[in-house]
Amino acid sequence: VAGITTSMTINSPAPMLFAMYLVVAERQGASWKTLSGTIQNDILKEFIAQKEYIYPPRPSMRLITDIFRFCVTEVPRWNTISVSGYHIREAGATAAQELAFTLRDGIEYVQWGIEAGLDVDAFAPRLSFFFNAHSDFFEEIAKYRAARRIWAHVMRERFGAKDDRSLKLRFHTQTAGVSLTGQQPYNNVVRTALQALSAVLGGTNSLHTNSLDEALSLPTAEAATLALRTQQIIAHESGVTNIVDPLGGSYFVEKLTCDMEREAYAYFDTIDRMGGMVAAIEHGYPQKEIAESAYRFQQSVERKEKVIVGVNGYVEEDEPRVPILYIDEGAAERQIARLQQLRRDRDHAAVQRTLDALKRGAASGENMMPLLIDAVRAYATIGEMCDALREVWGEYVEVPTI
Repeated sequence: VAGITTSMTINSPAPMLFAMYLVVAERQGASWKTLSGTIQNDILKEFIAQKEYIYPPRPSMRLITDIFRFCVTEVPRWNTISVSGYHIREAGATAAQELAFTLRDGIEYVQWGIEAGLDVDAFAPRLSFFFNAHSDFFEEIAKYRAARRIWAHVMRERFGAKDDRSLKLRFHTQTAGVSLTGQQPYNNVVRTALQALSAVLGGTNSLHTNSLDEALSLPTAEAATLALRTQQIIAHESGVTNIVDPLGGSYFVEKLTCDMEREAYAYFDTIDRMGGMVAAIEHGYPQKEIAESAYRFQQSVERKEKVIVGVNGYVEEDEPRVPILYIDEGAAERQIARLQQLRRDRDHAAVQRTLDALKRGAASGENMMPLLIDAVRAYATIGEMCDALREVWGEYVEVPTI
């Protein structure tokens, strides 16, 4: 549909889901060249923080560069990756670590794309970023301002990008899920409003506001609506969207921004000396840094050096209950039945041929996207495609960080 874009938050099986999306478009008569949307496709943050990886880092990176190369010619309006600091922050990183590791992941993706033979300006404009809006109001604003400055400098000086679009750090922000509390959940409305405001003042391009009940369950419709209204009040009533960089020139914010930059570049230097982010991940470096930061934060909460309202301060014994959303488990049963019917009806020989071709391509270095699309056309499942590549590349086992 014209004017509609699709965002898919998927990582390890991102190429498989993207292939499915393209085949659906194909069967509906839509040209791939008109499709617009974003696929998260950020495998480095999985190794660093979220841990939903399948294959080792290097073949995983190859899948991402295959998507870069494929989309340059076949799906040119598609945003091929959303480099995500959100999950890094949720795992316990500081603001500076979120900034540094996210942008250094972006640098790694650009480097691998160039080494795969792509011109930087052919694919870098389709990169986007995804940050966390946490609770320290001014620190978060400085983080976003530093991110924009660093990215423009790196793309111009490190990679020689000429297209202005390659220098722009386009980013989405989501308020901090980890800051939400099950205790006194209506306090989360205030937390989310302040976090969302910091993202807007820092220059975010799009925004997700969490619901008050997400520490307890998936949000109810009422809670989700209130979260949406929070955005709309900021957008239409506060006036903060009428000016670009409204806190620019503030001594305090400018100093915080410069401090953030210095910390980020220090991390860049360390990671560069290790041979890049993939090598750093293989040595457990960012994982250990985040684990130590998370431990220090938890200690500060337990010592009450850091007060979390309703948790370790201003506690109420008898809290009113909030409505909880319950999901009908029958939905999963119905989907399993549909999958079983699909497996009975499809051409099993055709499925096997495409899976065998996947394995050969994985071993030979062929671009995997056309092979995955062929497998989808034969109705291979996500699990079957992932398992075929497991046979060639194996599964990743994380190194200890202690």
